[in-house]
Amino acid sequence: MDDTYELFAIRYATRDAKRRDHFIGGDPHDAPMPMDYFVWVAIGAERSFVIDTGFTEATAARRGRTFLRCPVDSLRLIGLDPAAVQEVVLTHLHYDHVGNFDRFPAARFHLQEPEMHYATGRYMAYPKLSHSFEVEDVCGMVRLNYAQRVRFHDGDAVIAPGVSLHRMGGHSAGLQCVRVNTQRGRVVLASDVTHFYENMEKGRPFPTAFHIGEMLEGFDRLRNLAPTPKHIVPGHDPEVMRRYPAVSPELEGIAVRLDVEPIA
Repeated sequence: MDDTYELFAIRYATRDAKRRDHFIGGDPHDAPMPMDYFVWVAIGAERSFVIDTGFTEATAARRGRTFLRCPVDSLRLIGLDPAAVQEVVLTHLHYDHVGNFDRFPAARFHLQEPEMHYATGRYMAYPKLSHSFEVEDVCGMVRLNYAQRVRFHDGDAVIAPGVSLHRMGGHSAGLQCVRVNTQRGRVVLASDVTHFYENMEKGRPFPTAFHIGEMLEGFDRLRNLAPTPKHIVPGHDPEVMRRYPAVSPELEGIAVRLDVEPIA
């Protein structure tokens, strides 16, 4: 059985931001530091996985994000039909990772059980924490659970040969990253375990945090999961689009391959 996958990042939105927005305690340099939004796709010989489902254009307008393209429709750019997708991993339930879940009618969703507890529990009474969620997304996942379409995990799990989930916490109570076996080795899709390369490399946590200690430990766990630091892909860093080659000239700035060595 072939347990290697082609691995892609698709950029679907962006927002203007400053360095002070991305580090606890701010930053002494008031320089621009844009944030990109991605969905990821692992395509194998026998099965494929969509990792996170982005947000909608309406959500982008409400939250002041620049919507570049529909993340679900963009799957077709790499040859994947959303209606045929059978496996979706949700790294967590923040608005930018679970919107559009309803566009995958045949899919089963992989989620850490503590994330569902968090998103429906007592902490959502605090706007500082609940602002990262869209209540209709959370309710939608509850409905999918009633429809037997959510597979809950509580900790690390191998969900297919070559694909494993690793619970991290920190940014959100049930945050998980995904490790995928590719032709260049095991690549770790960090999602929001580290938003930017710099968060991890300099040990500077991102301001949206449920547990800062777990966020810091998450940086260490990413390093332990990956063969080298070059095998770690952060969740929101525009550098990803510069460090990896485009799928094709037509998809420059839209989709890159993560299963090949970085450009530089």
